[in-house]
Amino acid sequence: MAFNVTLRQSGRQFQVEPDELVLTAALRQGIGLPYGCKNGACGSCKGAVVSGEIEQQAPHSSSALSNDEKTRGMALFCCATAQTDLKIDVREVAGVGDVQVKKLPCRVNALERKADDVIELKLQLPANERLQYLAGQYIEFILKDGKRRSYSMASPPHHEGPLELHIRHMPGGTFTDHVFGAMKERDILRCEGPLGTFFLRDESEKPIVLLASGTGFAPIKAIIEHAVFKNLNRPMTLYWGGRRKKDLYMIELAEQWAREVPNFRFVPVLSEPDAADAWTGRTGFVHRAVIEDLPDLSGYQVYACGAPVMVESAQRDFTQHHRLPEDEFYADSFTSAADLAHPV
Repeated sequence: MAFNVTLRQSGRQFQVEPDELVLTAALRQGIGLPYGCKNGACGSCKGAVVSGEIEQQAPHSSSALSNDEKTRGMALFCCATAQTDLKIDVREVAGVGDVQVKKLPCRVNALERKADDVIELKLQLPANERLQYLAGQYIEFILKDGKRRSYSMASPPHHEGPLELHIRHMPGGTFTDHVFGAMKERDILRCEGPLGTFFLRDESEKPIVLLASGTGFAPIKAIIEHAVFKNLNRPMTLYWGGRRKKDLYMIELAEQWAREVPNFRFVPVLSEPDAADAWTGRTGFVHRAVIEDLPDLSGYQVYACGAPVMVESAQRDFTQHHRLPEDEFYADSFTSAADLAHPV
């Protein structure tokens, strides 16, 4: 027997089957709940259980859902099943349900090294297919063993050419070892997408802070190019952080935007520059640079993407200490199996 789930804020309802994950059921029925990794690591789908009983499936990261949050009735809906009818309090995301998710073959069009540990991978879809997506969303590669690997589109939705992804090498990682070692042009891959609720909310007039670490730049790039294409005149500031200058693997492009795009600023930040970098710019943690420049974030939207520790630190500090409204922080945390190393 299916259970009814009611969203507290809108009153919308959907049904979840026994043993079906709440997020899966919502997306299946066109209800746009927030999500990122879908494996309990990022916390994007977190919300409150107002009434009813759920079972929180393991494993999930303690940083995504702590024991204290569980005692206060919080849940990760990407790995929660309903035991009764539910009323839940979680932010709805407009627009996601309008985009069709597809499983498609794709062909490797080009592989280009942007740094010693970053490859720009371009994918050609079948001639009769076009992937509609929102700037900031991602696709999942479906590997031969059924496992999946997620990567954000770095090319904007209006782009007519191949899909562009930025792949960082994670030594020992099955997929990235293959990308950096054996993958070649014309190889065929299987993917599913678009996925995720990290995308530009272009109905707002608020100035935008774009916060990236490493290859978290990829979806941020798509968002910026989408905003420029649509002639959005909102002020945008990109803060892009890395350990060394080589981690800012498309710094020339960001500098070009700063020269050519009205109301656009670029602030590169290095945490561990060495002598070879001859770095004269900002140093330290990239989210701290935002705070130094904008101590009052009450009138801003923030889009953050990259390492989980950066995203979590930014969300905590911006919302708790610098007046950013919680519903104006949008994030995509680049998680991996390592982020589930200490499940609860």
